Amino acid sequence: MSKPFASSADTDAKEQTLDVLADGVYALTAEGDPNIGAIEGEDFLVCFEALATPVVAQKWLATLRTHTDKPIRYLVLSHYHAVRVLGASAFGAATIVSHEITRELVAERGKQDWESEFARMPRLAEGAESVPGLTWPTLTFADRLTIDLGGDRGDLVLQYHGRGHTEGDITAWLPRQRILFAGDLVEAQAALYTGDAFHRDWAGATLDRLQALGAEQLVGGRGAVSRGRAEVDAAIAQTRHFLRVMLAEVGAVRQRGGTLKEAFETTHAALVDDYGHWPIFEHCLPFDVSRVWDELSGIERPVIWTAERDQEVWAQLQG
Repeated sequence: MSKPFASSADTDAKEQTLDVLADGVYALTAEGDPNIGAIEGEDFLVCFEALATPVVAQKWLATLRTHTDKPIRYLVLSHYHAVRVLGASAFGAATIVSHEITRELVAERGKQDWESEFARMPRLAEGAESVPGLTWPTLTFADRLTIDLGGDRGDLVLQYHGRGHTEGDITAWLPRQRILFAGDLVEAQAALYTGDAFHRDWAGATLDRLQALGAEQLVGGRGAVSRGRAEVDAAIAQTRHFLRVMLAEVGAVRQRGGTLKEAFETTHAALVDDYGHWPIFEHCLPFDVSRVWDELSGIERPVIWTAERDQEVWAQLQG
Protein backbone atom coordinates (compact mmCIF):
# COMPACT_ATOMS: atom_id res chain seq x y z
CA MET A 1 0.00 0.00 0.00
CA SER A 2 1.13 3.55 -0.68
CA LYS A 3 2.20 5.55 2.35
CA PRO A 4 0.55 8.92 3.05
CA PHE A 5 2.44 11.67 1.25
CA ALA A 6 5.36 13.08 3.23
CA SER A 7 3.99 14.39 6.58
CA SER A 8 0.44 14.97 5.36
CA ALA A 9 -0.95 12.44 7.84
CA ASP A 10 1.03 13.84 10.79
CA THR A 11 -1.69 15.81 12.52
CA ASP A 12 -0.79 15.26 16.18
CA ALA A 13 0.34 18.30 18.14
CA LYS A 14 3.86 18.06 19.54
CA GLU A 15 4.75 19.00 23.09
CA GLN A 16 7.02 22.02 23.24
CA THR A 17 9.86 22.35 25.74
CA LEU A 18 11.57 25.63 26.56
CA ASP A 19 15.15 25.05 27.73
CA VAL A 20 17.14 27.82 29.40
CA LEU A 21 20.67 26.82 28.37
CA ALA A 22 22.46 29.65 30.19
CA ASP A 23 21.60 33.10 31.45
CA GLY A 24 19.63 34.66 28.60
CA VAL A 25 20.02 31.74 26.17
CA TYR A 26 16.85 29.90 25.18
CA ALA A 27 15.89 26.97 22.97
CA LEU A 28 12.40 25.74 22.12
CA THR A 29 12.23 22.09 21.05
CA ALA A 30 9.13 20.17 20.05
CA GLU A 31 9.50 16.39 19.72
CA GLY A 32 11.13 16.51 16.29
CA ASP A 33 9.43 19.62 14.94
CA PRO A 34 11.77 22.49 13.93
CA ASN A 35 13.73 23.99 16.81
CA ILE A 36 14.11 27.71 17.45
CA GLY A 37 16.21 29.82 19.80
CA ALA A 38 16.94 33.24 21.26
CA ILE A 39 19.96 34.94 22.83
CA GLU A 40 19.76 38.03 25.03
CA GLY A 41 22.11 40.92 24.46
CA GLU A 42 22.52 43.64 27.05
CA ASP A 43 19.53 45.58 25.74
CA PHE A 44 18.30 43.58 22.74
CA LEU A 45 17.48 40.07 21.54
CA VAL A 46 18.85 37.88 18.76
CA CYS A 47 16.39 35.24 17.56
CA PHE A 48 17.52 32.17 15.65
CA GLU A 49 15.05 30.80 13.06
CA ALA A 50 11.50 32.00 12.42
CA LEU A 51 9.25 28.93 11.99
CA ALA A 52 6.79 28.48 9.12
CA THR A 53 4.16 31.18 9.64
CA PRO A 54 3.64 34.34 11.69
CA VAL A 55 0.78 32.62 13.53
CA VAL A 56 3.07 29.81 14.70
CA ALA A 57 5.92 32.22 15.44
CA GLN A 58 3.66 34.35 17.66
CA LYS A 59 3.12 31.36 19.95
CA TRP A 60 6.88 30.97 20.42
CA LEU A 61 7.27 34.69 21.01
CA ALA A 62 4.54 34.62 23.67
CA THR A 63 6.53 31.93 25.50
CA LEU A 64 9.77 33.87 25.09
CA ARG A 65 8.13 37.01 26.46
CA THR A 66 7.55 35.30 29.79
CA HIS A 67 11.35 35.49 30.18
CA THR A 68 12.39 38.74 28.52
CA ASP A 69 10.81 41.87 27.07
CA LYS A 70 13.90 43.11 25.23
CA PRO A 71 13.34 44.25 21.63
CA ILE A 72 14.38 41.92 18.83
CA ARG A 73 17.26 43.54 16.98
CA TYR A 74 18.41 40.57 14.89
CA LEU A 75 16.61 37.58 13.39
CA VAL A 76 19.15 35.01 12.17
CA LEU A 77 18.11 32.49 9.53
CA SER A 78 20.29 29.40 9.25
CA HIS A 79 19.10 28.69 5.68
CA TYR A 80 16.25 29.38 3.26
CA HIS A 81 13.73 26.55 3.81
CA ALA A 82 10.16 27.75 4.20
CA VAL A 83 9.40 26.12 7.55
CA ARG A 84 12.38 28.01 8.99
CA VAL A 85 11.83 31.47 7.58
CA LEU A 86 8.27 32.38 6.57
CA GLY A 87 7.23 33.34 10.11
CA ALA A 88 9.75 36.19 10.10
CA SER A 89 7.26 39.05 9.96
CA ALA A 90 6.03 38.19 13.48
CA PHE A 91 9.40 39.13 14.99
CA GLY A 92 9.55 42.75 13.90
CA ALA A 93 13.34 42.43 13.81
CA ALA A 94 15.37 45.46 12.82
CA THR A 95 17.76 43.23 10.85
CA ILE A 96 17.30 39.82 9.23
CA VAL A 97 20.63 38.02 8.82
CA SER A 98 21.64 35.12 6.59
CA HIS A 99 24.52 33.87 4.47
CA GLU A 100 24.79 35.67 1.14
CA ILE A 101 24.05 32.42 -0.72
CA THR A 102 20.82 32.01 1.23
CA ARG A 103 19.55 35.30 -0.15
CA GLU A 104 20.38 34.08 -3.67
CA LEU A 105 18.53 30.83 -3.01
CA VAL A 106 15.42 32.69 -1.83
CA ALA A 107 15.44 34.54 -5.15
CA GLU A 108 16.12 31.39 -7.18
CA ARG A 109 13.79 28.88 -5.51
CA GLY A 110 12.05 30.40 -2.51
CA LYS A 111 8.57 30.43 -4.04
CA GLN A 112 8.78 26.81 -5.17
CA ASP A 113 10.11 25.74 -1.77
CA TRP A 114 7.25 27.52 -0.02
CA GLU A 115 4.65 25.61 -2.03
CA SER A 116 6.58 22.33 -1.66
CA GLU A 117 7.12 22.46 2.11
CA PHE A 118 3.61 23.59 3.01
CA ALA A 119 2.21 20.66 1.01
CA ARG A 120 4.64 18.23 2.63
CA MET A 121 4.07 19.44 6.21
CA PRO A 122 0.62 21.08 6.45
CA ARG A 123 0.49 20.87 10.26
CA LEU A 124 3.52 23.15 10.52
CA ALA A 125 1.86 25.69 8.23
CA GLU A 126 -0.91 26.73 10.63
CA GLY A 127 -2.14 30.16 9.63
CA ALA A 128 -0.57 29.89 6.18
CA GLU A 129 -2.64 32.86 5.06
CA SER A 130 -0.73 35.06 7.52
CA VAL A 131 2.53 34.76 5.53
CA PRO A 132 2.96 38.11 3.78
CA GLY A 133 5.45 36.85 1.20
CA LEU A 134 8.99 35.58 0.88
CA THR A 135 11.40 36.46 3.68
CA TRP A 136 14.30 38.59 2.43
CA PRO A 137 17.49 38.92 4.48
CA THR A 138 18.59 42.52 4.98
CA LEU A 139 22.16 41.74 6.11
CA THR A 140 24.28 38.97 4.58
CA PHE A 141 27.86 37.78 4.95
CA ALA A 142 30.25 35.28 3.39
CA ASP A 143 32.33 33.70 6.16
CA ARG A 144 31.73 35.14 9.63
CA LEU A 145 29.74 37.88 11.34
CA THR A 146 30.25 38.72 15.02
CA ILE A 147 27.55 40.38 17.12
CA ASP A 148 28.72 42.06 20.33
CA LEU A 149 26.05 41.20 22.90
CA GLY A 150 27.12 44.03 25.18
CA GLY A 151 27.99 44.21 28.86
CA ASP A 152 29.70 41.03 29.97
CA ARG A 153 27.66 38.76 27.70
CA GLY A 154 30.42 38.19 25.16
CA ASP A 155 29.97 37.67 21.43
CA LEU A 156 27.63 35.74 19.19
CA VAL A 157 29.53 34.41 16.18
CA LEU A 158 27.58 33.61 13.02
CA GLN A 159 29.65 31.35 10.80
CA TYR A 160 29.64 29.50 7.49
CA HIS A 161 31.37 26.11 7.68
CA GLY A 162 30.87 24.98 4.08
CA ARG A 163 28.15 23.38 2.00
CA GLY A 164 25.90 20.98 3.87
CA HIS A 165 22.15 20.75 4.38
CA THR A 166 21.93 23.51 1.77
CA GLU A 167 24.50 25.61 -0.04
CA GLY A 168 24.29 28.40 2.52
CA ASP A 169 23.80 27.05 6.06
CA ILE A 170 25.18 29.03 8.98
CA THR A 171 25.48 28.37 12.70
CA ALA A 172 25.27 30.66 15.74
CA TRP A 173 28.07 30.10 18.27
CA LEU A 174 28.43 31.48 21.78
CA PRO A 175 32.13 30.87 22.55
CA ARG A 176 31.92 32.11 26.12
CA GLN A 177 29.04 29.76 27.00
CA ARG A 178 30.16 27.08 24.48
CA ILE A 179 26.63 26.81 23.10
CA LEU A 180 26.03 26.13 19.40
CA PHE A 181 22.83 26.62 17.43
CA ALA A 182 23.61 24.31 14.51
CA GLY A 183 20.46 24.60 12.41
CA ASP A 184 19.87 21.57 10.21
CA LEU A 185 23.58 20.82 9.88
CA VAL A 186 23.07 18.54 12.91
CA GLU A 187 19.97 16.63 13.99
CA ALA A 188 19.72 15.07 17.44
CA GLN A 189 17.61 11.91 17.22
CA ALA A 190 15.66 13.17 14.22
CA ALA A 191 16.04 12.04 10.63
CA LEU A 192 17.93 14.22 8.15
CA TYR A 193 16.31 16.01 5.25
CA THR A 194 18.94 16.22 2.51
CA GLY A 195 16.96 17.02 -0.61
CA ASP A 196 18.96 20.23 -1.15
CA ALA A 197 22.23 18.95 0.31
CA PHE A 198 25.84 18.52 -0.67
CA HIS A 199 26.36 15.17 1.02
CA ARG A 200 30.09 14.66 0.54
CA ASP A 201 31.03 18.15 1.76
CA TRP A 202 28.58 17.90 4.65
CA ALA A 203 29.75 14.48 5.86
CA GLY A 204 33.38 15.56 5.65
CA ALA A 205 34.88 19.03 6.02
CA THR A 206 31.70 20.87 7.02
CA LEU A 207 30.96 18.67 10.04
CA ASP A 208 34.69 18.57 10.87
CA ARG A 209 34.75 22.36 11.16
CA LEU A 210 31.57 22.43 13.19
CA GLN A 211 32.83 19.77 15.59
CA ALA A 212 36.13 21.60 16.03
CA LEU A 213 34.29 24.42 17.82
CA GLY A 214 34.07 22.15 20.86
CA ALA A 215 30.50 22.92 21.81
CA GLU A 216 29.30 21.72 25.20
CA GLN A 217 25.62 22.29 24.37
CA LEU A 218 24.15 21.97 20.88
CA VAL A 219 20.73 22.85 19.53
CA GLY A 220 20.20 20.99 16.27
CA GLY A 221 17.54 21.64 13.69
CA ARG A 222 15.24 19.06 15.25
CA GLY A 223 15.33 16.90 18.35
CA ALA A 224 16.32 17.48 21.96
CA VAL A 225 19.15 19.74 23.11
CA SER A 226 22.46 17.85 23.29
CA ARG A 227 24.14 18.54 26.64
CA GLY A 228 27.78 17.77 27.39
CA ARG A 229 30.55 16.87 24.95
CA ALA A 230 29.50 13.23 24.77
CA GLU A 231 25.96 14.07 23.61
CA VAL A 232 27.19 16.76 21.25
CA ASP A 233 29.70 14.41 19.65
CA ALA A 234 27.04 11.70 19.42
CA ALA A 235 24.64 14.01 17.57
CA ILE A 236 27.34 14.99 15.10
CA ALA A 237 28.36 11.34 14.66
CA GLN A 238 24.76 10.25 14.05
CA THR A 239 24.34 12.96 11.44
CA ARG A 240 27.59 11.99 9.71
CA HIS A 241 26.71 8.28 9.77
CA PHE A 242 23.30 8.88 8.18
CA LEU A 243 24.98 10.78 5.33
CA ARG A 244 27.73 8.23 4.80
CA VAL A 245 25.32 5.29 4.72
CA MET A 246 23.27 7.02 2.03
CA LEU A 247 26.35 7.80 -0.03
CA ALA A 248 27.59 4.21 0.24
CA GLU A 249 24.28 2.51 -0.51
CA VAL A 250 23.22 4.75 -3.39
CA GLY A 251 26.75 4.67 -4.79
CA ALA A 252 26.82 0.87 -4.78
CA VAL A 253 23.51 0.60 -6.62
CA ARG A 254 24.60 3.12 -9.24
CA GLN A 255 27.91 1.36 -9.74
CA ARG A 256 26.20 -1.94 -10.57
CA GLY A 257 23.74 -0.26 -12.92
CA GLY A 258 20.70 -0.40 -10.66
CA THR A 259 17.74 1.96 -10.53
CA LEU A 260 16.76 4.84 -8.28
CA LYS A 261 14.01 2.66 -6.82
CA GLU A 262 16.57 -0.04 -5.93
CA ALA A 263 18.81 2.62 -4.38
CA PHE A 264 15.93 3.79 -2.22
CA GLU A 265 15.07 0.26 -1.09
CA THR A 266 18.66 -0.66 -0.15
CA THR A 267 19.21 2.66 1.62
CA HIS A 268 15.95 2.28 3.53
CA ALA A 269 16.97 -1.21 4.62
CA ALA A 270 20.38 0.01 5.76
CA LEU A 271 19.01 2.90 7.84
CA VAL A 272 15.61 1.83 9.13
CA ASP A 273 16.76 -0.17 12.16
CA ASP A 274 18.79 2.72 13.58
CA TYR A 275 16.79 5.70 12.36
CA GLY A 276 13.34 4.49 11.32
CA HIS A 277 11.72 5.36 14.64
CA TRP A 278 12.95 8.96 14.45
CA PRO A 279 10.70 11.85 13.38
CA ILE A 280 10.16 12.36 9.62
CA PHE A 281 12.32 9.40 8.54
CA GLU A 282 9.80 8.02 6.04
CA HIS A 283 8.93 11.53 4.91
CA CYS A 284 12.50 12.55 4.13
CA LEU A 285 14.15 9.47 2.70
CA PRO A 286 12.70 9.48 -0.86
CA PHE A 287 13.78 13.10 -1.34
CA ASP A 288 17.15 12.39 0.30
CA VAL A 289 17.94 9.41 -1.92
CA SER A 290 16.84 11.29 -5.03
CA ARG A 291 19.32 14.08 -4.26
CA VAL A 292 22.16 11.65 -3.45
CA TRP A 293 21.50 9.91 -6.78
CA ASP A 294 21.65 13.23 -8.63
CA GLU A 295 24.80 14.32 -6.81
CA LEU A 296 26.61 11.06 -7.59
CA SER A 297 25.42 11.40 -11.20
CA GLY A 298 27.27 14.70 -11.52
CA ILE A 299 24.36 17.11 -10.93
CA GLU A 300 26.27 19.60 -8.82
CA ARG A 301 23.48 21.85 -7.61
CA PRO A 302 20.19 20.46 -6.31
CA VAL A 303 17.28 20.36 -8.73
CA ILE A 304 14.53 22.71 -7.53
CA TRP A 305 11.78 20.90 -5.66
CA THR A 306 8.26 21.79 -6.73
CA ALA A 307 4.98 20.45 -5.41
CA GLU A 308 4.62 18.48 -8.64
CA ARG A 309 8.12 16.99 -8.49
CA ASP A 310 7.56 16.05 -4.85
CA GLN A 311 4.54 13.98 -5.79
CA GLU A 312 6.33 12.30 -8.68
CA VAL A 313 9.31 11.23 -6.56
CA TRP A 314 7.04 10.08 -3.75
CA ALA A 315 4.93 7.95 -6.09
CA GLN A 316 8.05 6.43 -7.63
CA LEU A 317 9.81 5.57 -4.36
CA GLN A 318 7.22 5.34 -1.59
CA GLY A 319 4.26 4.25 -3.73
